[in-house]
Amino acid sequence: MPVTPRMKCWKSIISCVKGVGDARAWATRTPVFGNDDWRGELDRLIAMQTFVCVVETGSFTAAARRLKIGQPAVSKAVAQLESQMSVRLLLRSTRGLMPTEAGAAFYEGARRAVQEADLAELAARGVGAGFTGRLRVCAAGTFASLHVLPYMGPFMRQHPDLKVEFVLDDRHIDLVEEGIDVALRMGRLCDSSATAKKIGQARRLLVATPRYLDAFGCPWGPDEVASHRSIVYSQPGGGDVWTVRQRGVEASIVLSGPLYSTAAQGVRAAVLAHMGLAVGSEWMFAPELESGEVRQVLQDWELPGIDLWAVFPTGRLANARTRAFIEYASHLLEPRSHCRETRSYEFASA
Repeated sequence: MPVTPRMKCWKSIISCVKGVGDARAWATRTPVFGNDDWRGELDRLIAMQTFVCVVETGSFTAAARRLKIGQPAVSKAVAQLESQMSVRLLLRSTRGLMPTEAGAAFYEGARRAVQEADLAELAARGVGAGFTGRLRVCAAGTFASLHVLPYMGPFMRQHPDLKVEFVLDDRHIDLVEEGIDVALRMGRLCDSSATAKKIGQARRLLVATPRYLDAFGCPWGPDEVASHRSIVYSQPGGGDVWTVRQRGVEASIVLSGPLYSTAAQGVRAAVLAHMGLAVGSEWMFAPELESGEVRQVLQDWELPGIDLWAVFPTGRLANARTRAFIEYASHLLEPRSHCRETRSYEFASA
């Protein structure tokens, strides 16, 4: 069987991780490869990747769901690793599957090997060759629909063999359980142990439509907001009481409802239907603020800003394709970004 540049990348990584019987010594010996045993060594690296996924998800079923293979195939891969090394890697507990001491040691080495394989494959194929495989991105529906999805065309043209799946949800879902590579999350991070990178920041604004303000008047101070109808975003990062500042002076504004929404899209829909005031990020109402369809209220008072984070599943580092996407997404938020000037219909017609 001919050895392609991609196989050479995997082969060099495998040579760093094949060992002599015990998980701690797995990386201590460099083997000699021939064409006859190459396929088996590639299968072994795939089994290592499967084991890493089992440890990170906590079960064979969740790992199978993330890898999009059958659960028996996951169990078989782990069993083959244990047989080859003559050591037990996993134990069942009330919390699911847990690595043994040897399994934990093997996990660290295997995880690094898989990550290095991604980088080595990219180097051998050439930086301009593009990525392959699948990338799962979780993001709030409104933010992704307004600021990411319409501008994915250039990224998809650069990586034509990469499949990108967006999981749109305003909730903070379990990234490991759902097999997410990276989540775009706004506001304060709930999990202090999460690995995250800040990639953007925006202002929060009190907004309403001109039609609503013409009909019910414009509040001229923070204490007048409570007497107005309002729409409240009831997810983390939202709420009905806000602190505002003006030249060192603090005050509170209270959104009295009566309408509440767990999705930003619901807040947008109600505001654009002239149903009241709302607190939202610039990102939430960007097109309407630019067109004048929505107007900022209490412009002299400043609300807390909101950060955008790229969040990775606990215990996992970003692979090369994930890092490339994060860099691209961060450029989308830059003022006058060239990426935003090229919309997805150009990708469809290319």
